[in-house]
Amino acid sequence: MTFRFRRSCSPCRRCGASVRRAALLTLAVSIALGAQSFTQRGFFEIRNFAFPQTAPNDSGRLVSEQLLRWEATWRLNPALQLNAGFDARFDSHRQFERAWRLDWADRRRQRPAISARRLSLLAHKGGLTFEGGRQFIRWGKADILNPTDRFAPKDFLNVLTTDFLGVTAVRGTYERGGETLDIVVQPVFTPSRTPLLNQRWAALPEEAAQFALREAPVQYPKRAAAGARWNHVGDGYEFSLSFYDGFNHLPVYAASLTLLPPPTIVFQRIHPQMRMYGGDAAVPTRWLTLKGEAAYFTSTSPLADNYVLYVIQAERQRGEWLFVGGYAGETVTERRVQIDFAPDRGLAKTFLGRASYNIDPNRSIAFESAVRQNGKGFYGKFEYTQAIGAHWRVTAAANVLRGAREDFLGQYRRNSNLMLVLRYSF
Repeated sequence: MTFRFRRSCSPCRRCGASVRRAALLTLAVSIALGAQSFTQRGFFEIRNFAFPQTAPNDSGRLVSEQLLRWEATWRLNPALQLNAGFDARFDSHRQFERAWRLDWADRRRQRPAISARRLSLLAHKGGLTFEGGRQFIRWGKADILNPTDRFAPKDFLNVLTTDFLGVTAVRGTYERGGETLDIVVQPVFTPSRTPLLNQRWAALPEEAAQFALREAPVQYPKRAAAGARWNHVGDGYEFSLSFYDGFNHLPVYAASLTLLPPPTIVFQRIHPQMRMYGGDAAVPTRWLTLKGEAAYFTSTSPLADNYVLYVIQAERQRGEWLFVGGYAGETVTERRVQIDFAPDRGLAKTFLGRASYNIDPNRSIAFESAVRQNGKGFYGKFEYTQAIGAHWRVTAAANVLRGAREDFLGQYRRNSNLMLVLRYSF
C-alpha cells in the first residue's frame, strides 16, 4: 500500500486571516470557560419498607421506592450562578405517577415520575444576594421542629420519611456585619403533599371503610405570599424576628357525604390564609446550646385556628455523641378547625429527643423519640448507617409507633416498620 502526502501550501492573506480569527476565537472561548466552573453530583437510591401490620385502607406490607437525583451548579462568573436539580422516581405501591413528563410545580397528589427539584439563578455582589426561580428556603434555628419555617412545604406521602419541596420564589438577602435581612416573595403557591386516601399513611377512621372515598379538585390560592426575616448575631447569642403573610401549605379539609349508591365521602383540601409573627434565638453556654423558636398564627378564614406554636430545646456535643432534646408546645387562642392534616401541630405538647454517635468515619448510629405529654402517643426510631467504599452507603432503621387512635402519633400505630436503604452516590 502506498501513502502519498500533499505538500501544504504557504499561507496566503485569506488563509492567514482565517487562522488569526480562529486563534482569537479559541483564545476568547478559553478565557470565558476559564472564568466559569461546573460541578455536579447525585445519587441513586433504593428504599424498602416492611410493615408487620396491614391498615384498614391498605393491605400491602412491602413497599419499594427508587429515586435518581442529579444536582448541578454552573458558576457563570464570580457574581452569577445557575443551580439545577432533577429527580426521577419509581415505586411498587403506585404512590408515584407513571406519566413520563417533567413536573415543575409539585402540586399533584402523587409524586411525579420526573420533576425539577431546583432551578434558580443566583446573583451576588457585596453583601447583597438575589435568587429567583425554584429554590429551597429554610427559616428558624430549632432542630426538632420549626414553627417559623413557612416557605418549606414537605412531601408527607410517608409521614415519617419526608423530603422538602422547592418553592418558586424571588429571594433577596442583605448581610452586613452581624445583621442579615431576608425578604421573600412567592408568586406561585406550593402545597405540602399529603398522604393518599387509599394508602396506609392517610390513617382514616375504621368507620370510613364502609364508604367510598373521593377527593375533589383543589382550589389553590391565587395571590402571592411574602415574608421577611431579620437575624442578629451578637456576642454569645443570636436571634431573629420573622413575618409571613400568605397561606398554610398544610391543608384543612371540607368533607361531605353523598348517599347515592355507593355512599361516598368527598374530601376537599383547602389552604387557608395565614399570617405569622415569629422569632427564634440560640445561646451557646459552656455545657449546652439553648435554642428557642415560637410563632403566633392568625387567619381570617373560618376554617383555620388562631394559635401559638413554640419549641424549647437543648443541644450538647460530647466527643462523638450529639444530644438534642426539648419540648414542643401549643396554645390555641381560637379553635375553628374540624379536620386537618398538620404534622407540625401534631407534634405539639410532646417531648422530643435525638442522639447520634459516630462509631468511626464509615459507621454511625442514631436514636429518635417523641413522647406525648399525656402518654397517648409514642414514636421511636433506631438507625444504623455504614459507608462502603467511596460511593455506597447502607442504612437500616426500625420505626415504632404506638398510642391512642385519637392521637396524632397513635393514629399511625399500624405503621411501625423496618426500613432498608441502599444508596450509590456519584
